[in-house]
Order: sequence, then C-alpha cells, then structure tokens
Amino acid sequence: MSQERTIYLIDCQSFYASCEKAARPELKHKPVAVGDPDRPSGIILAACPIAKSFGVTTAERAKTALAKCPELVIVRPRMQRYIEISLMITRIFESYTDLVEPYSIDEQFLDITGVLHKYESAEALAKKIQHEVLLSTGVWCRTGIGPTKILAKMATDNFAKKHPDGIFRLGYDNLETDLWPLPVNQMFMVASKMTAHFWIMGCQTIGDIARMTLPDFKRRLRQRMGRQSDIQAEYYWQTARGLDPSPVVPSIRNELQSVSHGKTLRASLYTKREDIEIVLSELVTEVCRRARKIGKQGRVVAVGLGESDGTGAARFGRQVTLPHATSLTHEVGAASLRLFRANWQGMPVSHIYVSLTQLSDDDVTQLTLFDDRARAYDLERAVDSIKDRFGSAAILKASSHLEAGVARERAGQIGGHFK
Repeated sequence: MSQERTIYLIDCQSFYASCEKAARPELKHKPVAVGDPDRPSGIILAACPIAKSFGVTTAERAKTALAKCPELVIVRPRMQRYIEISLMITRIFESYTDLVEPYSIDEQFLDITGVLHKYESAEALAKKIQHEVLLSTGVWCRTGIGPTKILAKMATDNFAKKHPDGIFRLGYDNLETDLWPLPVNQMFMVASKMTAHFWIMGCQTIGDIARMTLPDFKRRLRQRMGRQSDIQAEYYWQTARGLDPSPVVPSIRNELQSVSHGKTLRASLYTKREDIEIVLSELVTEVCRRARKIGKQGRVVAVGLGESDGTGAARFGRQVTLPHATSLTHEVGAASLRLFRANWQGMPVSHIYVSLTQLSDDDVTQLTLFDDRARAYDLERAVDSIKDRFGSAAILKASSHLEAGVARERAGQIGGHFK
C-alpha cells in the first residue's frame, strides 16, 4: 500500500501589505492598505490585519476604506518587489523539498512526503518553515496540511487562517467533524451562484454533499442544471470528501502557444483612428519584443477589439496568416493595422489586444528578395538589449509621447500596477 501523502498549502498573510510593513518598521502598529493614495476611487489591493479589524476589505474603494478607518495608511503598490519576495519564499520552500508548486503570488503547494521522516511531525516542519520565512522576509505564513491538495487548501482557508499559530491539519480522520459542518459556500470553488443551487437542493453544509452517494448527487444536480452537470457533480462530490489525486508539480509550464499583449482603455479617450492606432502600435512592439526574448517567431497575427458608443457595442477577433514566421515589429505591425482598419466599426474603443501564434524557434530567419530581414533582426535585438538594461521607456516611438500613448505609463507598471 502506497504511503499517504502529506501536502502543505502555505499562504502569506495579507501579502502585499505585509511586504510593505516589513520594509517600513514605522508602520508596524498602524493600519496599512496597499492601493493608490492619489486615487480615492481606486481599489484596495491588500489590507493588513489591523486595517481589517476596522472593516477594511480587499477590492473596496479607497475612500470607503478611509471612511471606515481614518487613520489608514495607503501605500502605493510595488509589484516588482512583491514578485521578488514571492520568489525568495519559493527558494526557502525548495530548500526543504523539490516538490513546490506556486498556486498564486502568495500561495504555494509543497509535497513533503519524502522528507517528513527528518522532522518530528508535519506541524513541526511547518513551524520551522514559518519561522524562516518570517525572519527572511517579515511575512507571516499560514499552513494547511492534508493528504491531498484540495484538503490542504481548505485547511488553510477555513482553519489555519483563524488559528493563532497559523497551522491546521485536515485529514480523513477529522473530515467529518471539522470540514463537513461548514456552510457549503466555504467549500473550495463554490461561489454564490453554485451556493444557491446547493441550497435549493437542500445541501446547506459540505457534509450534506459528502454524505450522498455520487449517483444520487449527480441525479439531483442534473435536475437543477441539466445533463451537462455530471462532470461538475463529480468534482464537487470529490471535493467534499477531500478526494484529489493531482500531484504537486514543480513546473506546470507547457510549451508556449502564443505571445500576446492587451490594454483596457477609457473609451471616451479613444474615439479617433489615429489615437487607437498609436496603442495598437505599442502593443505590437511589446509582443514582438517578448517573442524575441524567448527566441520565438509566429506566422499568425491576431487583433481583438471591444468598442461601444453607449447605445451599441461590438467586438471582433480576427487573424491573418503571414507568408513566413516573424517577430519583426514592422511586419507584425503592418498585418495588425490591416486587421484593425478592416474590422473596426468606428465606435470608441474600450479594449484592444494583439497576439502572435503558430510559434516556432527564431534561430532560422527566412530571407526575402527585397528586404534585409537579418539586418532588421539585428537592429531590433540591439534595441531590446538597451531596453533590458535601462527599462522599457529607454527607447520609445515618437508617437508614444503623444497624449494617446500608453507605453510610458506601462513601462513603470507590472500587470497594470506600479512596479
């Protein structure tokens, strides 16, 4: 019989806010939230436990948070710093086990089955890791322990986060006493819509689902959602019982299928073709730079657009296959421009994206009779090296300095937030 696995889901408490409080000791005993202090209508990205005690919540408006807690200190986010600390924490985990799977920037799965014999218990190892992360980064971690990833996750979310020591084990021996009495909306991946379905079915707790036979649960969910719900029924039934055969995978990256970049726009500012084309050009530049950075080129260029004038709306996604694979900005740009001009209906634009697919390695360059493509690649790679060294805004097209350009602003951001 195979050994039962021991898996952690380690969550960093109020991660962004914890990083900021660790960097600024004067904020240790103050309510702190991460957001844009200059935008009252902006949202709160994270709040420390002190701020949460005043009722401050993630995703609410900054002005609402300040109304609840006038002493709240709102700190501008530094996404690059958070990524660096997250990677530092990953390296700490990897010093204990090579089976570490990032789940998000502040949550990671660890399979410690093979190293558990070196320690007194799973809880003892969790405390050791917890202490090392706190000393190294100033971030407090909570650990859910279970024989499957799904149980480790629910142990963290429902129990470890509420325990003073931040550690809780959820196994098949305490599943019925600890997990099953919880409201069904506290089961992993059950949101408000699914909760409503379960309530109507008479399933108000996780145990109400777990105690049914699978055929009976499938039948009852099918009555609510139709025959297509059988796969969902099996997933939720297994989740309620803590069944999850999926392994902790150190690397979950598959072969890259596309390189893309998009931008959400304030539609009221992008009503003219020339302004929209400036953003399109900037997206093409970034897509081609990303492709060259990973040694790829593509044959299929796609452009997508969302537009609305307040009364009507339209969307399109169109693509074109090029004669040869490329990651040259002028070639991808020309194809993107043709797609945009042929499909834009003339309404203000709220979203736009560019993608490059059907990728291949760029170690071979297709030569053409009239263009020196090899020289063009050399020039673009020289520009790439300057940007890599001095930042994305080191070299910009003249059009990016116009009011419609977004490249300068994006150069100081990661994922739409300040670096």
